[in-house]
Order: sequence, then structure tokens, then C-alpha cells
Amino acid sequence: MTETKHILRRMAACLALLSVMTTAAAGDGDSPLDRRIRMEAQKGTVYRLLKEVSVQSGFMFIYDSRTVDNDRAASISGGEYTLRDAIRIITRKPALQIDVTGNHILLRPPAGSEPQTDTDERPADRNGENHRVIHGSLHDLETKEPVVYATVSLLNTSVGTVSNQHGEFRLVIPDSLRHPVVRFSHIGYESRETDASLLAGQTVDFPLEPKVIPLQEVEVRRVNPIREISEMLRRRDENYPSAPTCLTAFYREGIEHRRKPIDLSESVLEIYKTGYRSDASGDHVKLIRKRRITHVQAGDTILPKMKSGIHSCLILDIVKELPDFIVPGDESLYDYAHEEVSAIDNRLVNVISFRQKPQTEEPLFSGELYIENSRKALEEIRFEVNPEYVDKATNLFIDRKAHNLKLSLRKAAYIVSYKPLHPHSPYYVSHVRGDILFRVRKKGHIFSTPLHFWFEMVTCRIDTVGVHPVPRHERLSPNRIFAETVHAYDRDFWENFNIILPEEKLKETIIHSLSEVIIQEQ
Repeated sequence: MTETKHILRRMAACLALLSVMTTAAAGDGDSPLDRRIRMEAQKGTVYRLLKEVSVQSGFMFIYDSRTVDNDRAASISGGEYTLRDAIRIITRKPALQIDVTGNHILLRPPAGSEPQTDTDERPADRNGENHRVIHGSLHDLETKEPVVYATVSLLNTSVGTVSNQHGEFRLVIPDSLRHPVVRFSHIGYESRETDASLLAGQTVDFPLEPKVIPLQEVEVRRVNPIREISEMLRRRDENYPSAPTCLTAFYREGIEHRRKPIDLSESVLEIYKTGYRSDASGDHVKLIRKRRITHVQAGDTILPKMKSGIHSCLILDIVKELPDFIVPGDESLYDYAHEEVSAIDNRLVNVISFRQKPQTEEPLFSGELYIENSRKALEEIRFEVNPEYVDKATNLFIDRKAHNLKLSLRKAAYIVSYKPLHPHSPYYVSHVRGDILFRVRKKGHIFSTPLHFWFEMVTCRIDTVGVHPVPRHERLSPNRIFAETVHAYDRDFWENFNIILPEEKLKETIIHSLSEVIIQEQ
């Protein structure tokens, strides 16, 4: 595959890419669990009835999914109940331990019957520091759909990760951090913050509440899209770091054929990034950990390879590598519109769409820019090759192919997000994802099959002090085929690094590969 920078420059005419909560009045008892709430007679899942208790009481629930089954059928008769009684009736667990901490209600199994877990603590790393690990998933409070690519981070630190395509996450927390608070955030949702100690040893399913912006807020804040983008660019120097930084990042890339994973490479990288007054050519990458899992079966005749995935992640740092669609001018090939006002971490975000002009028939881009309203910083960008002309861009994404194969590009989509460490800090690149899909047909065959290339990088730690370039002899060439990079395999592979959890089909491939010892010990 051709590197993304080259694609962006050749395309686009020489472009290189809210429920209001009420607090019930206190009852006669001293415990919050003795507060009384009124419940209507109803049936539903445990999840839906506990959600009603949450609305009535103002408390949010934390519980291990192995202790309380969200999907089990439940019912409750109409009347007044204490919080304690309502919870036990709904869950049908009279011995359930119920504790209140702040605005959270913790549901635990009876003493001595906690579910076994190996996620609470991890052995010390090579520097002698112990760590705790929390697992869980995030979903939409109303639809129960997974919240994909949500940020899971420790408040006021650079430690974090993102949820995967099933909303699942895994966060490693160093014991050296005192009283860590975990924040869950995503554009369009109310952020949630929870004391990390409440999550120890549990697998928790967290609901995120959609953030509703009042209509009058939208009307008052209607903006000129061109002016908004221009202001974002003007304030780039103050919103993004001018000094070099060092990112510890988790990177993975994969290839799927016929919707089955056939190649997966995962790694931990150290990335030296120059300030945002420079382009990505001065960024260096050092490989810390790597493993490759292959699942190519005998008889497979299509052996695809992906080139320059890491380089693509560097180039997709849009704030550094400004493409034409983010630099509107008199001769711009794009139309812009202010679509809506959204929010992330209680910050209003203006959503600006861009589409190629109707008279332009070459394959350009379409997408949305999410620009923070106060600081005018780019928080996220989602874009893709215009679906109307995507097939015309096929050759831009192919380095070379066998003469007996016909490939047709079906989709090329990207997501890039930025996050500040605290309200007044610079923004740093947080997450990059690219998905390139083809249909491939062999000569003489009638039917084609899907071929999917993807790459993803998440920043897990940011260092700004004592930052130095990667020594030349330790630098990884980001333009090469990363899957074929030779690196000694470490059986204690991930140590205490934060990673993106694999989706189910990737898990299956990994388990299958482990059973067949296909992990390459290079």
C-alpha cells in the first residue's frame, strides 16, 4: 500500500488526507440506602430497572458484570421502596453487598464469594513499580450500543487508552499515583469520573449519557465555518506544543481477507515528535515491543502486505501536516457547513463538515472537523475518500499487485483525535485509526472477496521533560512493511503497557495462533 502522505498529496489536486437526575428526599434512616423512592410497576431487564433507580435516586451504579447480569429479566411492583430493597428485588440477590461512595452505589457479591480475577494487581515492572489493572466496557445509556474509541484516562495525567470497537477497555494504573481518578469521555457524551479504587478487581460495564445541547445554545453559537477553521489555524501555535515531546504509544495493524484476520502485528513504540511548527519529517520512532500473529492457511493464494502503517500514523497528525481541506481559500475545492454543536469533557465543540464541490469529479475527501468552541482547538477529525468517487482512487492505494488480480477500492476512512492533559495544557495527538477496504477478484473468477487493511495507534503516556531525539541507530524505518520487522519476542510482552483490547475476531485469531505456536519469536 502506498503511504498516506503520498496519497494525500496526489489526491485533491496534488493533496498529500443529556435525562435530568433528581435526588430523592432522605428517609428516616441515616444511610443513603434508606432513602425512599417511588417505582412504577414494571418489567424489563435488570439494566433497565436499575437505570430507573438511578434516575430516581441520583446515584450511578458500579458492579461487576459477573455479579449482576444486565440482560436477565426482572420486575418490580409499584410502590415506595428503600434504595436497598429496590436493588435487591431487581437483582434477586438478597445477600448482595451494597455500599455507597460519593454519588456511586457499589454492588458486590456476598463476602467470601467474590468472582475470581487476575486483573486487580500485576507484578512489579522492571523498574520495581507495581501496577493495578481495570477492565470494563462503555455503552450508550439510552441505546446500550458500545461507545467506540472513547478515551479512558487518569485525570490530570498522561496515562490512558481508548475503548475498542466493542467499547471494551483495559487500563494499567501505576501504584505511584496517589488517589487516581479514571475519566471516561467521548464527543457527544457526558464525561464520567470515578475513583480508580472503586474499580479494583472488577469488570465493569459503564453507561455514558448522551450530551444534549439546548436548541437556544445552538442558535446563539451558530458560526461561520470558514472563520471557525481559520481561527483554529491561527491559534495552532498556542494550542499545540512547540517543544519536542516523547510519546509512548501502542500501535497495531492488521489485514483481513474474507472478513477473517490473517495477519496482526502489535507493538509498543517510543515516538519523538517535534513541535507543531515543524512537519512530521523530524519525528522518530523506536520499537520497544513487538509481536506478529499470522493465520495464513494452506491454499491461500492472496498474500497481501501493508506498507507504511506507522508512517501513516505520523502523517495523519493533521495539525502538523495540513491538507488542503483544512486550509480553505478562494480556490478551495471544498464546501463547508456548520452542522451542530456537540460537547466533550463539558467543552462545547463545533462540528464543521467539508464536502468536495459538485463540479469536482476526482476522488477527494469528505468529513467532519470537531473544533473546541473556546480555545478553537481541533479535538477530532473524521474523514474518508468521497464514497461517490472512491473507486477512482484505487491505484493511489496500491503499491503493486499480481497481474491476475483486480482490486477496487471501496472505502478509505480515518479518525484522528487530540486531547489536553488538563484544561489549560496543550493538545497532544491521542488516537489515530485508518481503514482501507478493497474488493479483490482473481482473473477468470466471477465473484470478488473483501480485503481490509487497518492500522491504529493510541498515545498511552506523554513526556515533556528531558526529551531527546531517538539515536539514529535505534530508529525504526516507518516506511517499511512493519509486519516483517525483525524484533526479539518477549514472552512478558506487554509488561505494564496500556493497550487497545482486541475485538472478538482478533481474540479468536490470537487464541488459535497461540495454540498453533504461530506467534513469531523473531
